[in-house]
Amino acid sequence: MTGFGKGAATIADRLVTIDVRALNSKQLDLNLKLPSIFREKEGEIRAEISKVLERGKVDVFVNIKAKIGTAESTFNKELIKSRFAEFKALAAELGSPETDFLRLAMQLPLENQEEEEETLLDADWKAFQQLLQTALNQLNHFRKDEGKGLETEVLQRVNNIQQLLTSIATFENERVAHIKTKLNSKLAELSVPAMDNNRLEEELIYYIEKLDISEEKQRLTAHCNYFIETANEETASGRKLGFITQEMGREINTIGSKANHAEMQKKVVLMKDELEKIKEQLNNIL
Repeated sequence: MTGFGKGAATIADRLVTIDVRALNSKQLDLNLKLPSIFREKEGEIRAEISKVLERGKVDVFVNIKAKIGTAESTFNKELIKSRFAEFKALAAELGSPETDFLRLAMQLPLENQEEEEETLLDADWKAFQQLLQTALNQLNHFRKDEGKGLETEVLQRVNNIQQLLTSIATFENERVAHIKTKLNSKLAELSVPAMDNNRLEEELIYYIEKLDISEEKQRLTAHCNYFIETANEETASGRKLGFITQEMGREINTIGSKANHAEMQKKVVLMKDELEKIKEQLNNIL
């Protein structure tokens, strides 16, 4: 499921922002971008995220900026001053005309500038964990809002399958009568002189039983009810719903193979269409 979460707080006199974005995926695919100060905690951060998010292609971006109102130097002033003086002295020694020494001094790489080692304090780490939880909760809230709409649509399609299944019953008696008429017509064409009516009835019953869909209807109804029950559970059930739709599809296909009736076949096609639309939406459901 898609979603977005964001959190911002002041940690260690700096503004820390966390952006979390999620797209649909069958498993958790986590892309994590951290500033150097938090890299030692990357394993713990991944574990925290995996506790809250079970599936999805998830991007987490953590940024640190200077706290508003503070001034942080982005370059080594003393190093630039030293280079400027060196350029000026060298130009005087060589008798070269003066030029823009400041620009030259700033263009050189600052390889002599040493980065200050930053240590993540326990209090700052706890503050970061709270901020991460805020962003993840916001993303989940976004997902839940999307999920409510998906739930309404999916359950409506299950209800449509149940209604189509009920409508098939109106054609079953008609189908049996049609089969009897068809068989009697074929026998009449054969001009059989003597016919055992009892044997004919036995064969007819055997043939009709092979086309009977009572068990398939009963199982499909049970699967539909189980789907609705599972969809109402609080825990993540996307994969479980996927397995149930497989069983629903198996029963619908069997009904179609036994139907032997044009109108019943139309209802089966409509049920298959509803089921395919359910499967499409299940890819977005946790």
